[in-house]
Amino acid sequence: MPNRESASQPQRDAEVVLGVDTHKDAHVAAVLTPLGAVLATEAFPASSAGYRELLDWAQSFGTLTRAGVEGTGSYGAALTRHLLSRDVQVFDVNRPDKAAQRQQGKTDTVDAQAAARAVISGRATARAKSGDGPVQIARMYKLAKDSAIKARTQAVNQLKAVLVSADPGLREQLTPMTNPVLIRTCAALASDPDYLGRDDVLDATLITLQLLAERIQQLTAQIDGLKKRLAALVQSHAPQLLERVGIGPDSAITLLITAGDNPERLTDEASFAALCGASPVERSSGKQQRRRLNRGGDRQANAALYRIVQSRLRWDSRTQEYLKRRTGEGKTRREVIRCLKRYVAREVFSLLPRVGLTPLPA
Repeated sequence: MPNRESASQPQRDAEVVLGVDTHKDAHVAAVLTPLGAVLATEAFPASSAGYRELLDWAQSFGTLTRAGVEGTGSYGAALTRHLLSRDVQVFDVNRPDKAAQRQQGKTDTVDAQAAARAVISGRATARAKSGDGPVQIARMYKLAKDSAIKARTQAVNQLKAVLVSADPGLREQLTPMTNPVLIRTCAALASDPDYLGRDDVLDATLITLQLLAERIQQLTAQIDGLKKRLAALVQSHAPQLLERVGIGPDSAITLLITAGDNPERLTDEASFAALCGASPVERSSGKQQRRRLNRGGDRQANAALYRIVQSRLRWDSRTQEYLKRRTGEGKTRREVIRCLKRYVAREVFSLLPRVGLTPLPA
């Protein structure tokens, strides 16, 4: 645990800035003046009582309106919500780079002070997500859905791998079937009297196929239920997104999760496009004027924009005409798609609620 470091005590109404280095069990906090002088550092437990104690301690040095927190989406998520609920602006601070660590060393106290200095200097500009509204609920549902889809894909692959080495008669019967029919058939195989009791290896194969098929059916039911919940969330809180061509519930949820429950923290549509990795990077040289793919940002949001563009290229006449016109000007299809993703990001940002998403009824 770091020891408290004290400097000259400021006036009670003077502004102070908080920096926090977050960990699983404890958070290390540092309070600095706007000029960067360290007033104190202290460690607090990562618990509800610890968050209250940390805030009271920081406010005892002056007026606290800004805080820099590392890991606002992981270890610092609960602390971030607590600070935001007390009207403290929280900025997401990146971990110190290797060069800074070599120059200044690496301790929790140094990291906490660096977080506060990032806010003071203006390097930390990303406002932390509140994580306390319907988007956080959607994030939880989507996490469960993506996990279920991954597990189902693994189970399907395992079922087909078992068939490869199964009894020839069984393999020849099941292999031509489509996936839905195959799963339904395998789910009832172990109860088929024509197979049971003939051979120990065959019995084990049938039981394995049945268990895998039942697992696939259970996961499919979970996925379908979670899809309905996600669609209902979008319909309740951002139905305007679904009214646009090419934007379905899955893409809408992905983009809403990227924006967060407090989209007003995004200053303009350019910041949202950068967050989605849809702001092309200038790569011009000499007579060649071009832009390349932005490999930063939220790649899931970028993929959602790509799916929307592909849908519009297939079904929307205006998008098709735009592609034809820009390719006639010498642009490649990839470059046109990057431009279209930028336009879609601008459109989506204009549809986001400016004062946060409507909270769920109590």
